[in-house]
Amino acid sequence: MAGACPPSLSIAVANAGGMGACGALLLSSEEILDWAKQFRAVSDGSFQINLWIPGPAPIRDAAKEEAVRTFLSKWGPEIPPNAGDTKTPNFAKQCDALLEANPDAISSIMGVYPPEFVRKMKDKGIKWFANATTVREARIAESAGADVIVAQGMEAGGHRGSFDAAYAETQMVGLFSLLPAIVDSVSIPVVATGGIADARGIAAALALGASAVQIGTGFLRCPEARISQAWVDALGCCLPEDTLVTRAFSGRPGRVIATVYVKAAASGEAPDPAPYPVQRGLTKAMRELGVKANDIDRIQAWAGQSSALARTESAQELARMLWNEAQMLLS
Repeated sequence: MAGACPPSLSIAVANAGGMGACGALLLSSEEILDWAKQFRAVSDGSFQINLWIPGPAPIRDAAKEEAVRTFLSKWGPEIPPNAGDTKTPNFAKQCDALLEANPDAISSIMGVYPPEFVRKMKDKGIKWFANATTVREARIAESAGADVIVAQGMEAGGHRGSFDAAYAETQMVGLFSLLPAIVDSVSIPVVATGGIADARGIAAALALGASAVQIGTGFLRCPEARISQAWVDALGCCLPEDTLVTRAFSGRPGRVIATVYVKAAASGEAPDPAPYPVQRGLTKAMRELGVKANDIDRIQAWAGQSSALARTESAQELARMLWNEAQMLLS
């Protein structure tokens, strides 16, 4: 999850024998290299770096954006008209930085990397982990040269990895239906993710054919994740039905805690969110205020459906415990 993956969390997981991960969507090329430098200064473990595959430029609508700004003014400071002009980091420069950082794996979400970049990855011996939310996406990724498929069930916290955002809220396949279908449809290893936060989930995923599992929300309550205390506390009592998939924060569908703001944004009286990344720019002031005030109703609180299983031990201790318990269950 971009914004919730400091080097400290990955260092702890890697030192326990897992693979760390950096969601680099919002990082400049210099920041990507700095993240890798910080990681390697403390750990000789493995890590991956993830990027979104850019979509088409957003179609702007001044009247609709004004309606969103008016709605958001109830939740924070007045939003200036140019707030939606936000830009994402240069994708080509980010890709160059990934190659220079030389992680064990580079992962993708929202599509597949261009063929030339895939060739460069393979020339350097870097594995490509491609996120897929459907069997069709998994097949596309394998054909494009992916070394591993990361099967993302709809239970996952954060953004849906759908290749086409138009289908992200309709093609909602649960992990334990998606996982065996993808395993049976591709010839490369499959990593399971989405709603896995304890040893039972790990063991079940491995039994269904996964070669490994990826855990996101399950580590967010660990001190190394460094998220706000309000978010930590809310995760601990968040039932599966207490999450929603919403475009209200970024403009692309993502699963979050169903806070007062999220529910208000889903009501019939609320305007439709602007497209990504315009909506992200429009909500920036509210989100920053939420973090500063430790106010869960304004925080972009990504959360998978198994959030309540997340624990507060150190990430290193938790990673070891989860793996040991999973091995016991499987034996």
